Amino acid sequence: MKVVISAGGTGGHIYPALAIINKIKKEEPNSEFIYIGTHNRMEKDLVPSLGIHYEPIEVTGFIRKLTVNNFKTLYLFFKARKRCLKIIDDFKPDVVIGAGGYVTAPVIWAAHKLGCKTFIHEQNSVVGLSNRYLAKYVDRVGVSFDSTLHEFPHDKVVLTGNPCSEKAILTKRANKEDYGLSPDKKLVLIVMGSLGSKTVNEKMVDFLYGFRNKNYEVLFVTGEHYYDSVKSNRFPSNVKVVPFIKELPSVMKVTDLMVSRAGASTMSEITALGIPTIFIPSPYVTNNHQYKNALDLVKKDAALMIEEKDLNKISFIHMIDDILADEKRYNEIKKNVSSLGIKDSSTRIYDILKELILDDKKFY
Repeated sequence: MKVVISAGGTGGHIYPALAIINKIKKEEPNSEFIYIGTHNRMEKDLVPSLGIHYEPIEVTGFIRKLTVNNFKTLYLFFKARKRCLKIIDDFKPDVVIGAGGYVTAPVIWAAHKLGCKTFIHEQNSVVGLSNRYLAKYVDRVGVSFDSTLHEFPHDKVVLTGNPCSEKAILTKRANKEDYGLSPDKKLVLIVMGSLGSKTVNEKMVDFLYGFRNKNYEVLFVTGEHYYDSVKSNRFPSNVKVVPFIKELPSVMKVTDLMVSRAGASTMSEITALGIPTIFIPSPYVTNNHQYKNALDLVKKDAALMIEEKDLNKISFIHMIDDILADEKRYNEIKKNVSSLGIKDSSTRIYDILKELILDDKKFY
């Protein structure tokens, strides 16, 4: 299979794209890829380091109000479209995939103009501006949440889940002792995304002292940037602090309760693994989409939520104590969150891609 794939800006877009690539590689080892991403965001270093052919383009996102900067955005968009037309025409892919971020807009548009088969994936419960624009140009749309199905044409949209979920299922279980944890005690995992959160970390330093003498353990992931400012504290012996966990799903598999942001990729792993979770959605993301992601699960009694503005030591620790102590309530949430998990998302997407390619070849 020859594939052009595009995603950019944040890990929430990039890691699903990489999960799709890995699935295709597993099924068809001789596949060829071109990854089109931004010239200045995290994918520009991450993707080439994985040995994937990378083509950078200069694009910026539209600002959702009248501003002169949007004229520059339009200029760069048209310039990027021209470059994408050449890349795609030269490569002649079987399918072109967009996994989110404004960088996908010129890529998918160019693919459509060249008559390529196209697929986009929407990770969040709030549809991104690029995917909303691109929906009319693509052959299929995959979504992570059933609440998003109505946002796209019914003859194009498919509930696929988030491809990161399948990777989580396949990850090996961590050994608790490797983190200085007891194999016999319940574990609360607190992690605010791969980079951590300055605001939450500042509060959490104080909160962690409140876990003294609890009958469970706490593993707090600070994010590498904040670790040095946190590690010097003398926390209770049942609290462990680490900067980063490379294979987070491995630790999630031995976790009893998680405290997390509500990014789409993390949520897909949580539902796939069936982990009761307290979400603290980031209020700093576009359209407050993390709050809406979390609310989607809360409404189904599959998670709990505290907004960052309401986060305080007493209510936070009480919420953890209450859910771990109430076995009936805990099991109810665990059952509900497990029922929402899509464990074969990458496979579903791969099957859609194969179907598109086979349909295309019927005309030859």
